[in-house]
Amino acid sequence: MYALTLSAELAGVTNLRPKDTQENNFFYTFKVQCTSCREIHPKPIAISRFEMNEISGSRGEANFVWRCKNCKREASATINAAPTAYEQTEPAKAQKILEFDCRGLEFTEFIPEGEWLADGVESNTKFEGIELTEGEWFDYDEKAGEEVSIKDLKWEIVRA
Repeated sequence: MYALTLSAELAGVTNLRPKDTQENNFFYTFKVQCTSCREIHPKPIAISRFEMNEISGSRGEANFVWRCKNCKREASATINAAPTAYEQTEPAKAQKILEFDCRGLEFTEFIPEGEWLADGVESNTKFEGIELTEGEWFDYDEKAGEEVSIKDLKWEIVRA
């Protein structure tokens, strides 16, 4: 079992989460490595918790199934549950966002591509279309009359 954790400085917003619903799949993007031969996949992979793929030998299904080009072993990963929203804290502390089970592979890096959502702390303003690939996000909360931001993002993949 592994978990994706996030630590970030949130100003004026809370409940940071990916827009991940049955209607709007969020594709979690990772760099992946084979645990058998340590070969690193040349390109990042994208995995959705709503898509299932067959594991060969009728061993069930997983969200992501990959055969290493180097050692030819099959590996898989499954996202165990819906993502958990990141809550604003002072000071910022690491919180588990996503939990997944990997067999024969490791996710070595998370790439925060895709649409994220957040809520205004005081105003409950709903912020959509948040892009985190640049490592920060700034906006203005009209109801609260103040700037809001997400900065100092630190993603880590840890054993759960």
